Amino acid sequence: MPGRGPLRSVAFAAAFLTVSFAATGCGRGSDDSRKSGSPTPSSSPSGTAATPSPTSTAFTARVERVTAADLKYSWRKGCPVAPSGLRMIRMTYWGMDHKPHPDGRLVVNAKASGDLVKVFRKLYAMRYPIRRMEPVDVYKGSDFDSIEAGNTSAFNCRNATGSTSFSQHAYGLAVDLNTCENPYVYADGHVAHKDCKKYRNRRNDDPGVIHAGDRVVKAFASIGWGWGGEWSGAKDYQHFSSSGR
Repeated sequence: MPGRGPLRSVAFAAAFLTVSFAATGCGRGSDDSRKSGSPTPSSSPSGTAATPSPTSTAFTARVERVTAADLKYSWRKGCPVAPSGLRMIRMTYWGMDHKPHPDGRLVVNAKASGDLVKVFRKLYAMRYPIRRMEPVDVYKGSDFDSIEAGNTSAFNCRNATGSTSFSQHAYGLAVDLNTCENPYVYADGHVAHKDCKKYRNRRNDDPGVIHAGDRVVKAFASIGWGWGGEWSGAKDYQHFSSSGR
């Protein structure tokens, strides 16, 4: 009918703009998370957040108390820190499959939990890939089995390798990150885990491999933690700790 052409044009333009804005919003999810890596708006006043959905690309973290029952294999009487001095960080991590995983679990010293959330937020923002992240209790407290699985973990009441003294892990003040890609290399060049031997060559640039001075090392250095890859003699490329040992 005469006179309705302009109205149809306006309606079509409005619809086109609506679709265009919706498409733009959907396409910016990963860019936004790369800029900040900050918790979602649903964070509580304490700075913790609800567990994200599997499709979320935002970093979230929640710090929880643990009990001896939660640490059946990794804690015992006589350990240098009680369960009350430990915390479970439940957080998002970026996987080797290039996807966010909302089910990361890391048991750490309560005093270090806030700083470590900051570190892992940085790792997530840079899309540093992590193979898996679960307590060593999943492996019945076996550090060897946890390493074989390429697991990222922290607290485990055990002695330091080759020592009769407690490891920093026994205090919840050390993190082992991507344990196969970043193996413990003895002074003679020996690597205990056969599937990880190829990573003895630190020129390797596979996903998850840590190099001197890279952004992963700097992220831990930002909270004052040292890297085992800088030790003399044996090198512990997976290991970060508050004491540097």
